[in-house]
Formats: sequence, C-alpha cells, structure tokens
Amino acid sequence: MQCPVCQHTSSRVLESRSAESGKSIRRRRECLNCQHRFTTYERIEYVPITVIKRDGKRESFDRSKLLRGLIRACEKTGIERSALEIVIDEIEAELQQRAVREVSSQEIGELVLEQLQSVSEVAYVRFASVYRKFQGIRDFVEALDHLKSYQKKTAVSQGEASVSDWSSQEEEASVSELSSLKSSSPSDGEVDENQARHQEVIFP
Repeated sequence: MQCPVCQHTSSRVLESRSAESGKSIRRRRECLNCQHRFTTYERIEYVPITVIKRDGKRESFDRSKLLRGLIRACEKTGIERSALEIVIDEIEAELQQRAVREVSSQEIGELVLEQLQSVSEVAYVRFASVYRKFQGIRDFVEALDHLKSYQKKTAVSQGEASVSDWSSQEEEASVSELSSLKSSSPSDGEVDENQARHQEVIFP
C-alpha cells in the first residue's frame, strides 16, 4: 500500500476493525519510511453480472427483482425476509465465483429452486410451477417427488437413524397445499394467455 505522503510502498497495520456494517475492513497503517499514519479500507469487489432472459434480452443482475419474486412465492408461508436475503446472498456468491460473467435466467431459476428446497416446500412448488410452466397435476406431483427424494438424501447425510417417507401429517399438508395451488391455477385454456404475466411477477 503506497504512503500518501512519501509514496513508499511498505507499511505496517496498527489496527483492523469491521466497517460499513461488515461490508468492509478498516485498517490503520503506518508508513515504514516516514512514519505517517493513514487509513485504508478493504472491500469485496463485485463484478457486474449480465442476465440473458428467455426472449434473448440482456440486463444486469438485480437482486431486488429476484427478492420481490421470492417474496411472492413465499406469501403466507411465514418465511422471514432475512431468510430470503440469505438465499439471494448464496446465489449471488455462486455467480460471482464463476469465470463467465453472463448467466441465463433459466440457470438462476434452477439456483433459486436448489435453495428453496431446503427453505420451504410450499415456496419451492409455487416457484417451480411458474418458472417451469407447469401444465397439469403431474408436474406438481413430480415436484413433490423431487422434494421427497431431497429430504431422504438430506436425512442420510445428517446421519439420522431412520430414513422414511414423509409423515402422514407432512403429506396431508403438502397435498392440501397442492390442491390449493391447483384450484387457484388458471385453466388449460388460460395458461398460454397468462404465462408470461405470471412469469414476470414471480421470476422477473
């Protein structure tokens, strides 16, 4: 780090502390040449990410739009906003680690589903129904089967003594939610007309 007085490049750190609500580190330094003391800040560098949408248009990754979509998918599930912020943090961190700076909206959708399956079964099915454009009850059943498989694998990895299918109570809750989702879904004749609008609402 170059000294602002003598431009010497060697200095020693006298003190380090968190700053900007944990988004940076403040360091107090002393030049080894002229003993001048100065302050530097260390921050994470975020490289802009470009999202390629389904229609081929390109736009910058906007976490606020993704958050709004997740909030819609998680309505009445009791999931706190802070939990959804963590989901987006995980997704953004993974995207930042990639060498390629462009990502398709489909890839982001799959990353969202990957995170949601451990957050909320209901939110997972809701998001998947719009993102994957479910056409009928079979699509919902396949989504629930995927969740069941994921929960079994998670139980095994956590070393649980007994790994079995969902309990009757969990299955009844899932079926009830599925019925609610299905009854509130548009009819087959309305799917094509409303798909684009629903897609934009939950997954911008």
